[in-house]
Amino acid sequence: MWMPTFLDFEKPIAELEGKIEELRHLSDGGGLNIADEVLRLQDKVERLLKTTYAKLTPWQKVQVARHPERPHAVDYLDALFTDYQPLAGDRGYAEDAAVVGGLARFRGRSLVVMGTEKGHDTESRLRHNFGMARPEGYRKAQRFMRLAERFKLPLVTLVDTSGAFPGKDAEERGQAEAIARSIETCLDLKTPLVSIVIGEGGSGGAIALAAANTVLMLEHAIYSVISPEGCASILWRSGDQAKEAAEALKITAQDLQALGVIDQIVPEPLGGAHRNREAIFASVGDCLDRALRDLAPLDGPTLRRKRREKFLDMGKIGLS
Repeated sequence: MWMPTFLDFEKPIAELEGKIEELRHLSDGGGLNIADEVLRLQDKVERLLKTTYAKLTPWQKVQVARHPERPHAVDYLDALFTDYQPLAGDRGYAEDAAVVGGLARFRGRSLVVMGTEKGHDTESRLRHNFGMARPEGYRKAQRFMRLAERFKLPLVTLVDTSGAFPGKDAEERGQAEAIARSIETCLDLKTPLVSIVIGEGGSGGAIALAAANTVLMLEHAIYSVISPEGCASILWRSGDQAKEAAEALKITAQDLQALGVIDQIVPEPLGGAHRNREAIFASVGDCLDRALRDLAPLDGPTLRRKRREKFLDMGKIGLS
């Protein structure tokens, strides 16, 4: 039986599931019938999951959003899209594997899809640079955006990054300019744009792909101008206050929906997306389908105007 990697605050759940595995092992080896006890413990695990996940703190949500077994962009590409044809390169400097995407079909609808990919193991994480794109990654994203506009196709982006790559080489090649141009291109498109924050939405590296008509966000994902650790290191000169920073930053889906930064929360399976991949794929697929249907009747200039107004309104301050 598959066992998830347990987070620090899930220790009581881990202990119960460990007992269930021990009982199953005893039953397999000695012909014992312990079905009733297993069912009792499973029911207790489910109740404990419900109570734990109903009151997660912002810092605990950070941990869930970063869970190593959480589905990543390539998992959603495989599960939700058909006839996927990957595209590569920014046509200017290089290929950046932190940004993946191409042409695909979604429930019979042709579109362009792209996302930031973190990788699942050491080899793939290094190949995808842990989902931290360099300038060529954002220029590649701009290429995909214009491709969607040229062929009048909807664009879907999957956001899961701790932020843009902060290395010297990235800065030398114009990281800030590339991110700014990517945001500008998002706001300029005359085609439907739907973004889904599936894990971490970190800083400009996330907004570069998420200045969309409709922004969906998974229930236990996070979305912020800076990581809690980065915020703590600036304000308190120490990462020890990351929990306090997470609370102050309002990074949870629930906070961001209340603030009007995102449009809809996608519910996750009990215990997080990593515990039931089929369920989260179905949930994301249904929400994405509705979002695309809602945008389909709008013409290009209207889509562009509404998107720009949406983000400009976020910066308005009421004057008495």
